Amino acid sequence: MLLIAAEEFAYEFGSIFIFVIAAVGFVFGSLLASWLVRPRRPTEEMMETYECGEDPVGSAWTRMNLRFYLVGLVFVLFDVEMVFVFPIAALYRDAAPDVALFVFAEVAAFITILFLGLVYAWRKGDLDWIRRAPGLARRESSPAGAPHHGHA
Repeated sequence: MLLIAAEEFAYEFGSIFIFVIAAVGFVFGSLLASWLVRPRRPTEEMMETYECGEDPVGSAWTRMNLRFYLVGLVFVLFDVEMVFVFPIAALYRDAAPDVALFVFAEVAAFITILFLGLVYAWRKGDLDWIRRAPGLARRESSPAGAPHHGHA
């Protein structure tokens, strides 16, 4: 009995090992094929830094607006949420009725927590593309010529 289990174990891991070898072989085979087929005529233009079809201008060390990262991070957060929710939703329809209510409550709690995080980020102003500096109040517009009765 133990010998049969060991043979099945070796067979299963043998299949995985063959798959890994095939995947690594595909990667290195693709790299080798592209190296063999590529043209070998380097020019000055080919040796320049490629910037999505644009000529590179200035230094690469420029300051980027933090908004790009925040919006990207929020996108990734909700994208990953779908990665977790989709398999649960696919299995939910086959769940027993007593387990289905528990699964529904768990997913509802998960989505509620993420929604509260979105509301918090929105209220904090992290999703606004143009953000006012902290401490600057919004100035109400007054009619032309009317004195402004507020503190700047």
